[in-house]
This record gives sequence, structure tokens and C-alpha cells, in this order.
Amino acid sequence: MIDLLIILAFVAYSITSGFRAKSKASENLSEYFLAGRTISGWRAGFSMAATQFAADTPLLVTGLIATGGIFLVWRLWIYGIAFLMMGFVFAANWRRAGVLTDAELTEIRYSGNGVLFLRVLKAFYYGTVINCVVMAMVLVAAMRIAEVFLPWHEWLPQGIYDFFLYITQGLSLSLGQSITGLTSEIITTNNLISILTIISFTALYSTTGGLRSVIATDVMQFSLAMIGTLVYAVIVIYKVGGLGKLTQKITEIYGTVLATKMLSFTPTGGDLILPFLVIIGLQWFFQMNSDGTGYLAQRSMACSTDRDARIAALIFAWMQIFVRSLIWLIIGVGLLVIYPFNIEYMTGETFAASREITFVNGVNDLLPPGIRGLMLTGLLAALASTIDTHLNWGAGYWSNDIYQRLICKQWLNRTPKNTELVLAARLSNVLILIIALTIMVNLGSIQTAWFISLLFGAGMGSVLVLRWLWERINLFSELAAMVTSLIVAPILLLITDQEWIRLAGMAIASTSAAVGVTFFTRATDEDVLKQFYRKVRPAGCWRKTAKLVGDDPRVPIKNLQKEAIAIILTAISLFLMLIGVGKLLIPSLNQSIIFPLICILLALLLIPFWWRKALETEKITAEDLESN
Repeated sequence: MIDLLIILAFVAYSITSGFRAKSKASENLSEYFLAGRTISGWRAGFSMAATQFAADTPLLVTGLIATGGIFLVWRLWIYGIAFLMMGFVFAANWRRAGVLTDAELTEIRYSGNGVLFLRVLKAFYYGTVINCVVMAMVLVAAMRIAEVFLPWHEWLPQGIYDFFLYITQGLSLSLGQSITGLTSEIITTNNLISILTIISFTALYSTTGGLRSVIATDVMQFSLAMIGTLVYAVIVIYKVGGLGKLTQKITEIYGTVLATKMLSFTPTGGDLILPFLVIIGLQWFFQMNSDGTGYLAQRSMACSTDRDARIAALIFAWMQIFVRSLIWLIIGVGLLVIYPFNIEYMTGETFAASREITFVNGVNDLLPPGIRGLMLTGLLAALASTIDTHLNWGAGYWSNDIYQRLICKQWLNRTPKNTELVLAARLSNVLILIIALTIMVNLGSIQTAWFISLLFGAGMGSVLVLRWLWERINLFSELAAMVTSLIVAPILLLITDQEWIRLAGMAIASTSAAVGVTFFTRATDEDVLKQFYRKVRPAGCWRKTAKLVGDDPRVPIKNLQKEAIAIILTAISLFLMLIGVGKLLIPSLNQSIIFPLICILLALLLIPFWWRKALETEKITAEDLESN
């Protein structure tokens, strides 16, 4: 009962937040999608972290540790560089651009007859294809959690349950594979009820209150999720016999060779070094939101000042890569002891899925009442925070870029009313949910779906960054990268199963296409570039445009150099702290305490330097804004 009360309290808080923000959100699209650009930095940072927490991510981490050891989690950690790059370079740019969605940026950055086409194409590609795949992955995780904790066939009256059972039978639905021994019809019906309940609750407050309600609930959601996960980690440590026994027991169960691989923060086999370096060297840059495109840009644009936008990204990076990751590492490694597996079955999608679900099994088996309710609420909160963000963000594309810009202004030649646009935004949520649910039915392992989505998004990474840093990039550059991604990704999926080869192939193909097309197509009109430069004050290779507007042509590249130093120092500090504390908590075999202590000391010594750079960058940004 206490577990249920905790969950209901969270549901009540979330729904109340939505109705409290309804009036403001209904005024116009800026209020609905950007909260009137009034969000503080720490709240925006917590909201970013809440969305990235997701219900599927701890399951993904648990599966990664089991299939490849701790070092495989670098696939997630390496994104810290992109987060820091967004904070020091792009966060303020997004805010100054004054756009509502990242797709809208197309029309203030480029010129030519194809600008509107590119804007609409990106709105559909990001807002529907990419967005709905991510939501589908989250909903797959929701089904796995729901099967353990939401046995609707035991709770609901037979008549009500039979109604949903008839629906699943009539539509021949199949939602997930049972991990608790239930029949296919029962598990499908239970999952259908769970998904409909969760998305109805989440859609209610997110569509009602817009971004204000999303961020208000995200702050609460992230706090609950972190508290619940921390308690979970403590209980896992207790069940294992303490942190000091963790390494010993891993070695006893899996042997010295496999235990060394599992507990290492670096690849242990020579044949793995090249793939590892390729992945961590490219993945953070060649991804669909390398410059913050998506909900990260949305949070930056919603901040009240440039300084808040930068603070949001820094808080997000440290909470995401350092704080959250350490707790998940303890849980993931501890579950290898509590739920051991036969090393003969360490291959295939089935193994990954079976290890992902141990995170949920641990919540059910190990946590006492009350604590289990807190953790379950944390997982529900993580799920809701991801769904509400993707609903709100995706609806922005449909209402602002497709309905308002394409349908109303371009096709119908009229300006829609604010109330009409907000209604379109709310209705867009329904469309996005339907598409995401359709994709969800066809997903297996979260890990497999994640790998595929990474590949499709990788083709856009370089051009998204270059459009801010290099004035020569034009609309054909982005089109070339997008088309290359859609053509090359299926080919790579067919010809090789090596993830590092796929990523390298996509990076080379898309970047070559984008840069090559740039030199053989017409440059963006000077008037457009000058207006963009005055508004955004981008850093990088903007020498010609800076000279045209009367600025010192050396300033943009000097600003980029300062920002790059801040990124490098912060990233080194962040990763040294992660490795140092991580190795103290989970030491590898025969590890000396000296190395992790040195890592921590160096990380602390670097903080004044990158923090000083961050403050210096803020000062420059403020002066630029005043001059604008």
C-alpha cells in the first residue's frame, strides 16, 4: 500500500503542475514550448538530466556491463564532450538565434529556394523518425518494468480486463516477451494497459502545461530517480557484502580473465583497442544532436540568459556523466554477483535483453516496501520525464515548422492565431504517440535499437557543428549529409555487424559528402550571413562575414580557441574524476590506490582553470550581446 501511495503522490503532483501552467502555456507557442524564455540554468540542467536518465538507460547500462564490461559504458560517457561543447560553444548561440525549434534555424542561417524544404524535412526527420524511435525504446523499457510491477490481470475486475483482452486478440497484438512465465495474451494485454495508462498520465500534464509543466515535473522526477537509485545501490552493496567484497566475488564467479575485463575502465584485449578508439573518438561528434539539436537546444533556448544556458549544460554534463554513472556502475556490477550467468551464453540479442531486465528484477527482489515504491516511482519518473520531453519537443516541429510555416503561411497564405497553434501543438502529441507505439511493437533489445538509432543519426553530426563554426556551410551541405545518412546506413547494416566499422564508414561518407557539396554549390547570401552573425555572434571561421559587419575578423576564431580550451580542461577534469572515484568504488584486480587518488587530485586541480575559462567566456558573450 505504501508503494502505491508514493506513486499516486507523484502522479498527483505531475498532473497538478500541468494545470497550474495551463493558462500561460495557452497564450502562444513561445510560452508553450519555451516557457516564455524564463527558465533558470539549474532547472534547465536538471530537466536535461531527467530526460537523459530515462527508464531504459539504467537497463541499457546493466546490459552493457554484462556484455562488455565497464569500459563499454564509455559509449555513453563520451557524450560528455558533446555536452560540454554545447555548453561552452552552442548554448548561448541557440538562445540568441531566437528560434522556436532547431529546424527553424534553417531559415535564418541559409538562403536559397530549398530552405523551406530543408526546414520541413528536418522537422519530419527529427520530430517524427528519430524522436519516435527514441520514444519507442523508452516504451520497451516501460513494458519490462510494468510486467514485474503491474499485474493487471490480478488487479482489475474480470469484465474490465476482458475488454482489453478482446482488443489485443482482435488486433492480433504482440507486445513484448514474458520474463515471468505469463502467456502471450496475458503479457500483451497487461503491457497494453500499462502503456496506455503511463502515456495518458504523461500526455495529460505535458500537453496541458507545455514546457513549464515538463520542467517542473522533470526537477522532481530527477530528484526522485536519483534518490531511489542511490538507495538501490546501497542495498545492492549490502547484499553483496560490501564494496570491498565486490571485486573478489566477481572473480570467484566469472574467473580472473573475465573479471578483469568486466571491471576494467579500458579495453583489456589488443584486438579491441582499435574499435574502442574509433568508437569513443567519433561517436560523441557524429551523432544527431552533436550541437544540442533537439530537446537540449530547446532547454537552452528556454533559459532566461546566456549565462543560464551555459550553466544548464555544465550541470547536465556533471550530473549525467559523473554522479549518475557512478551509482549505476555499482548497481550494474553488483547485479552480476546477485544474478550470475553462465558465460557460455554471453552472445546475441537475447543475452543482452536478459541482462537488461536484471535491473528491474533487483528492484522487485531486493528492495523492501516503501523503498521499492520510491524506486518504482523513480523509474516511472524517469520514463515520464523522457516521454514528456519528446512529446513536447516533437510537437514543436509539427505545430511551428509544419503547420504554421508550411501549411498556413506557405500553402494557405495566412497567419494562424496563437490559440490555433497551441491547439495544433496539443493535437500533435497524439500523432507522435501513435507513431511511437507502432515502432515499439517491432523492437527487441533496447541495446540493439540504440545502436541502430546511433548509426542513422551519425551522418548529421559534423554538418550540424560546422554550420555554427564555418560560414561557408550552406543548405546543400545539410541536405547532402541527410541523404547520405539515409542511403549509407542501411548499406552498412547489411554488409557488416562491426559497430566501429559502421560508425567510421558513416562518419567518412557523410562528412565527405557535406564538405564536398559545399565547395560545388552556391554560398549563402551575404545579407543572410551578416544578419545571422549580428544576431548570434558565432565563433569559428567567420572571418569574411565579421569583416563585412565591421568587426575584427580575428575575433571569431580567437573566441573559438578560448572555448575549445574550456571544453578540453573541463572534459579532462570530468573524466579523471569519474575514473578516479569509479576505481576507488569498484577496484580492478590487484589495483593500487595511488592511481585513482592521482586522478582525483588532478581533476580537482583543473577545476579553477576551466571554471575561470567558463567565466571569461561568459564575459565575452555578454559584451557581444550588448554590441548586438
